[in-house]
Amino acid sequence: MIERFDTNERMSQVVIHGNTVYLAGQVAFGAAGESVTEQTKDTLQRIDELLAKAGTDKSKLLSATIWLTDIGDFAEMNAVWDAWVSPGNAPARACVESALAAPQFNVEIGIIAALD
Repeated sequence: MIERFDTNERMSQVVIHGNTVYLAGQVAFGAAGESVTEQTKDTLQRIDELLAKAGTDKSKLLSATIWLTDIGDFAEMNAVWDAWVSPGNAPARACVESALAAPQFNVEIGIIAALD
């Protein structure tokens, strides 16, 4: 069985298959155009909300992929990430520099998490 939440014609924000939750790449709609710090905070808040909707939380992260428009912002993003990630439960993670779909966003984060 596959469950999908917040779905439109292009994509779902959350997909659950078995005991695994997949989130679409999340950006800072509430902090578009702001600093990398504010965008990262806003994005992680949205991730918390979507994980809760799926019935899990950040303590069950399996994998994270982070895209930055400028890898020079790595330390700034990491300061927020490190304060947010559940102690002792850091996921496997990749962080790369990449152009994003809209110029007002500098950070995008994709998450895979477990349900149990």
